[in-house]
Amino acid sequence: MKKLVPLGILGIVIALVYAFDLHSYLTFEALQENRLLLQNFVKENFFVSIILFFFIYVIAVALSLPGGAVMSITGGFLFGTILGTSLVVGAATLGATLLFLIAKTALGEMLQQKAGPWLEKMRKGFQNNAFFYLLTLRLVPLFPFFIVNLVPAFLGVKIRDYILATFIGIIPGSFVFVSVGTGIGSIFDRGETFSAHSILTPEILIALVGLGILSLLPVVFKYFKKH
Repeated sequence: MKKLVPLGILGIVIALVYAFDLHSYLTFEALQENRLLLQNFVKENFFVSIILFFFIYVIAVALSLPGGAVMSITGGFLFGTILGTSLVVGAATLGATLLFLIAKTALGEMLQQKAGPWLEKMRKGFQNNAFFYLLTLRLVPLFPFFIVNLVPAFLGVKIRDYILATFIGIIPGSFVFVSVGTGIGSIFDRGETFSAHSILTPEILIALVGLGILSLLPVVFKYFKKH
């Protein structure tokens, strides 16, 4: 009976998300269309907006909804680099942890099927050193974020190691995406649409350099692993 309660709550949340088509708002188009409304709401209800943003981000990650990058960029757009990064890292860690715990329930079998062949590909790494392997997977995007959230639950990773490795590992990438959000704000203020020319503000150039460095990490990782 106790296991059915959280599953029932989860089912209600999923039903509400899709009934109201909430996941469709996690797009750059929706952000641009509603930018003034969002900015005014944050200005007039600052602490409430922080709570709402955090809650929505947690749900998006826990339910593995598409739009994580949009949410991170929105965090930078609305709250700036420092607060935005803090909210994104905290919410993403909590959302991933909730998914980890959900995978331990009766839904685990269904979620394990979604993990598919990734489970065996990652098994050896988690057996050797679970914490540092997970930390590497968070820093280096070798596998989809959703898969990295799920697989540790099926391979006996301790929740303490899972939370700590997730929290530390997503900080660099979160900082980059939030930084992009601070630059997109200047584009919105000028009333411009997204384009190769308009998006190259100084803030976004710095963020893109960061993304470029992050994208090279898998190559470096594979090189050292091979040699």
